[in-house]
Amino acid sequence: MADARNRPAKRPISIVRRPLSSILLPIPVVCFLGALLTDLTYANSSGNLVWLDFSSWLLAAGLALGAFAGLVLLIDAIRGAASWLQFGLLVVTFVVEFINSLVHARDGWTAVVPLGLTLSIVGAILILLTGWLGQSVRYPVVREAA
Repeated sequence: MADARNRPAKRPISIVRRPLSSILLPIPVVCFLGALLTDLTYANSSGNLVWLDFSSWLLAAGLALGAFAGLVLLIDAIRGAASWLQFGLLVVTFVVEFINSLVHARDGWTAVVPLGLTLSIVGAILILLTGWLGQSVRYPVVREAA
């Protein structure tokens, strides 16, 4: 028991003292938020299909590049250097956004309104929670005694 307290905490996989998952996680955050914005623009543009294509590409990029962040986060969680809750939220986000990408594969207005837009909103909220949780766990607020 005393040995467990004296052992240094496991450090996450890092580059230049920055956790690699914290470097990679902003990619799906930006892509999924961008997909939400392009879905909103599509819904307000009277069906201009270019916004549907933008959403589809942003979802694909977020899923593909976010898989690397998920893999690094999984390795860190197994090693005990990251939160399993953050990894679980990331997996739930990927499932929601994968379903969203399948919905966006449909043609025309029904690809976005209403189900695609709803899934984009849920996915954006989940990825923001995932990113926030990761930063709050890794960089806790230190309060000094007055």
